[in-house]
Amino acid sequence: MKEKLIERFVSYAQMDTQSNDDNEACPSTPGQMDLAHKLVAELQELGLVEVTVDEHAYVMATLPANTQKQVPTIGFLAHLDTATDFTGAGVKPQIIENYDGKDIVLNEALGVVLSTQSFPELPEYKGHTLITTDGTTLLGADNKAGIAEIMTAMAYLLEHPEIKHGKIRVAFTPDEEIGRGPHKFDVARFGASHAYTVDGGPLGELEYESFNAAGVKISFHGVNVHPGTAKGKMIHSSKIAMAFHLRLPSGEAPEFTEGYEGFYHLISMSGTAEHSKLQYIIRDFDREAFENRKAYIAAIVEEFQSTYGAENVVLEMKDQYYNMREKIEPVRHIVDIAQEAMENLGITPVIRPIRGGTDGSQLSYMGLPTPNIFTGGENFHGKFEYASVDVMLKAVQVIVEIAKLTEQKA
Repeated sequence: MKEKLIERFVSYAQMDTQSNDDNEACPSTPGQMDLAHKLVAELQELGLVEVTVDEHAYVMATLPANTQKQVPTIGFLAHLDTATDFTGAGVKPQIIENYDGKDIVLNEALGVVLSTQSFPELPEYKGHTLITTDGTTLLGADNKAGIAEIMTAMAYLLEHPEIKHGKIRVAFTPDEEIGRGPHKFDVARFGASHAYTVDGGPLGELEYESFNAAGVKISFHGVNVHPGTAKGKMIHSSKIAMAFHLRLPSGEAPEFTEGYEGFYHLISMSGTAEHSKLQYIIRDFDREAFENRKAYIAAIVEEFQSTYGAENVVLEMKDQYYNMREKIEPVRHIVDIAQEAMENLGITPVIRPIRGGTDGSQLSYMGLPTPNIFTGGENFHGKFEYASVDVMLKAVQVIVEIAKLTEQKA
């Protein structure tokens, strides 16, 4: 199983599926459709049925029940795309057997080192098989580790018919990293009573609380004049943008927050004297605090509009998803099953809020309660990303155990 899991993950990671927030199409990049078709072929080869992919790269498949009991249909999901924060093109996974607990040189020529000083959790993986980047790209464990784990778990269940389970649906979705994962997901066609995203991080993560989330784009328009004759004429849009950013509380950013603390996060900035743009995400677990954060942004925009003109400071703000706890609490038993599955395997569940996006947030509000479980990845979205194959194997076992427990409790 280990070799097949590595083989699957590496083959997925090498495909460029980075999503693109500037493209309104779904999927936002062609590589996601390429991976979708690859997965369709693999699902069919494994022996799953009702294998489909639509024009938007949503892949669905069924593992039929092998029990006579009436068991709720459950689902497992992962997303096809990788993050926009760092390049996902030309990924070259490096496999380190029996990791020695010391610094890892990812790229000697570029001097890129995955150090235990910067990442103090690293020595905890001593003895594990790790998969790292080559220091020039992200790895894509978010969420290709989850895809590989779901595929491997389905293969295992097919190979072991003595493990009784109900009907299982799997799905792979596009554009999660840009907040659009479930936008065209057909919950009714999926047909599950509940599901689990396999999209978490270290061993034991089990999450059913998420941020309330919004995306913000602010465009600034100025007047560009030759600097030699600019006095009294030039209006520098980039300086207006910088002044805007300085109005946000500096301590309420990702690098200064944890736990249940919310934040404003500057995703990107671009500009010239003539045109500039700031792009943010707003996050908060508390709905009232979330609304207050949006109102604060809007108030600053209004103030800048009164100074520079409404047409010169333009706000686009859109809610992306809400805290899924509200929809999962009434069916808390689905979390309890995942928790029991981990405990049965000797894994200590780590139940905490998700400080990141997950398709489960939107799906839960669409009628498909969907908590999240770990994948074994660390340091997502950058060149220091890595995954433990040992923990990935544990994730496969948890998926199998959830299927088994769901049948036993029916």
